[in-house]
Amino acid sequence: MCLAVPGKIVEIKNAIATVDYEIEKRKGKVLDNSYKTGNYVIVQGGIVVQKVNKKEALESLKLYKRAASSG
Repeated sequence: MCLAVPGKIVEIKNAIATVDYEIEKRKGKVLDNSYKTGNYVIVQGGIVVQKVNKKEALESLKLYKRAASSG
């Protein structure tokens, strides 16, 4: 099973987005021009696949941080 957690795009350079999850940053390939810096997104298999509503993303990030700190 794979858990997809939303993160915020903080940079896009040469079609590679740097996505901030607040406890780590990861890279994801951007396949189209609809993604911009500041968007909250899901990265799956190294590819940015979906935008996420900011409110939902922040709630998910809060739960992700809680889970990561309890392990």
